[in-house]
Amino acid sequence: MTGTVTSIWRHPIKSHGREELDEVTLAAGQTMPGDRMWAIAHENSKADNSEWARCQNFNIVSRNPALMAISAKLDDANNRVTLFHPEMADLEFDPETEQQAFLDWIKPLVQEGRAAPARIVRVPGRGMTDSDFPSVTLCNKASHEAVEKQIGHPLSILRWRGNIWFEGFDAWEEFEWLDRDVRLGEAVLRVRERTDRCPSTKANPETGKHDADTLSALDAFGHRDFSVRAEVITPGTIRPGDRVEVL
Repeated sequence: MTGTVTSIWRHPIKSHGREELDEVTLAAGQTMPGDRMWAIAHENSKADNSEWARCQNFNIVSRNPALMAISAKLDDANNRVTLFHPEMADLEFDPETEQQAFLDWIKPLVQEGRAAPARIVRVPGRGMTDSDFPSVTLCNKASHEAVEKQIGHPLSILRWRGNIWFEGFDAWEEFEWLDRDVRLGEAVLRVRERTDRCPSTKANPETGKHDADTLSALDAFGHRDFSVRAEVITPGTIRPGDRVEVL
């Protein structure tokens, strides 16, 4: 059985906005270019620019659902990010040199009582994905539709903050791909693990407010996982419409 790539997404700043791409060129052993390049360490975090750190060190959607409503645009050539939120003025800034502008902008979106954002962290050579290896997240539209049916109303795919979406396979079939290779366009990725999910997916990407119990919906399927994390084995370009094939 084969499928088709339907959309490609990256998240320049971890938990702070998504951006749709027309294509992406993956490098072996690397995260998607421009995906989770930066992360926002909170005031109690020890994370710095030296090594990968777990998500508990960062300002994330599960603790601050309003962040889910952020969208982003990364200017790769000039290293500048523009952030958009329905309740905020747009912000364009350089995460490397204009951190204070961002910290001032994000303050109203952080829930009272939560650790305040303190600094922007970047680890050279890899994105700050939730996995301890540089990963790309593969998302099955049929699995998303199964969750929609369980909940009883449509859901945005953006709740899952995945990288590459595809169709043409049965719901949850991707969980059978562990340790197998998948060709997407020119690239080959090896599926390494399922993606466990947290309360962040309860938040609506349009409003940043909880409005769907996605975790209870996943419980109905006997797990709280959605999508799989994969490692790039063979580099190459991927575009919407490209073929997806399990090798």
